Amino acid sequence: MLKPYLYLDKTSYAGRGVFTKEKISADIIIEISPVIVMDNDDRINLDKTKLHDYIFEWGKAKDKCCMALGLVPMYNHSYKSNCEYIMDYEEDVMIVQTVRAIEKGEELTINYNGDWNDENKIWFDAK
Repeated sequence: MLKPYLYLDKTSYAGRGVFTKEKISADIIIEISPVIVMDNDDRINLDKTKLHDYIFEWGKAKDKCCMALGLVPMYNHSYKSNCEYIMDYEEDVMIVQTVRAIEKGEELTINYNGDWNDENKIWFDAK
């Protein structure tokens, strides 16, 4: 499930990002994305490629990784993100939900640390 008002566009700082054509209220699920789950051996190999920046730790023990489909890999990071992602390990999906109201034309962001407001430094310089 992907809301039809989401779209990709260029950003001035990170290549491309996810934006909205409509105003979105807080606490709205905007995407449910299937994931491809891989084991730790696959992760070792993926970490040597450009895909390293697009995979997520997976599983309650974080002993696997996954590649999300849909737009999930295209959401840029923000320490003050306007969306959060929820991992459903039983259904092998990631859910993206707004944490505040988002204006028409605004970029939608997630916090790569996992919690939408976590300010711990990530592995690259970010805004």
